[in-house]
Amino acid sequence: MDHLIRNIAVLGSGTMGNGIAHTFAQFGYQVNLIDINQAALSKALTTIHKNLDRQVAKEIISEKQKEQTLANIICIDDLEKGVANADFVIEAATENTGLKLNIFKELDKFAPKAAILASNTSSISITKIASVTNRGEKVIGMHFMNPVPVMRLVEVIRGYATSKETTKMVMDLATTLQKNPVMVNDYPGFVANRILMPMINEAVYTLYEGVAGVTEIDTVMKLGMAHPMGPLQLADFIGLDVCLAILKVLYDGFGNQKYAPCPLLVNMVAAGKLGAKTGEGFYRYTTGSKALVVAEKFKYPETM
Repeated sequence: MDHLIRNIAVLGSGTMGNGIAHTFAQFGYQVNLIDINQAALSKALTTIHKNLDRQVAKEIISEKQKEQTLANIICIDDLEKGVANADFVIEAATENTGLKLNIFKELDKFAPKAAILASNTSSISITKIASVTNRGEKVIGMHFMNPVPVMRLVEVIRGYATSKETTKMVMDLATTLQKNPVMVNDYPGFVANRILMPMINEAVYTLYEGVAGVTEIDTVMKLGMAHPMGPLQLADFIGLDVCLAILKVLYDGFGNQKYAPCPLLVNMVAAGKLGAKTGEGFYRYTTGSKALVVAEKFKYPETM
């Protein structure tokens, strides 16, 4: 374990936050999992417990390691208290620029001056986030992939002011979690989403224009390109609202029409059809799970 980083604060207990807390705790770090919503914290702990049970069943960890991992996590509903002794803080809140800027103003105020402040953002500018703090050299992106305990990639995003020392510490930190860190520079979407989101958007356009149906599009990409999941199903799992938000960041950041979100995606988000988390997106899902029920049928636009 890195000799300079012991205490981790994870802000946000949703899918990404609880996965990040789980992973740090599993590798011996002391973790404060912070969320203002007590119900969300309880749900996060339940999820971590289930995921640890799955690891035990697969003999990835022992029962003793599971218990130690749980013992390494403390749930806190107060941000100031949660980051007071942190060496490293990682924010995993909703992908919303205004929200993240407000959070980092607070983190800069309450976290120790020596603490590194990281964001798990998948698209928002680290340079912009750092600009609201007085420690730009210590602000960095650490973008984990979902599910965090399983996926090995971590995008480490260096903002305009991020120091070489901070970058090296975070790269080294990721390796202690048995992850493969890849350093990238701070431009909209970084690498993963700059490539992934236009592909998903093009799949939605292919559906919107009536080229093929949902299952047909996904089957082509799974069988033809060896993708483990088709782009439309993947969009459902990511959340159509998240996909739309990232595409807007790309479109605003580059001013290029190729990143313009498909009108069908815009409409689905407006209608509250956000994918697996709402039970319906391009597919329908059983209540409370990501088990597919059926592909949706869309009425395609009539040919002019």
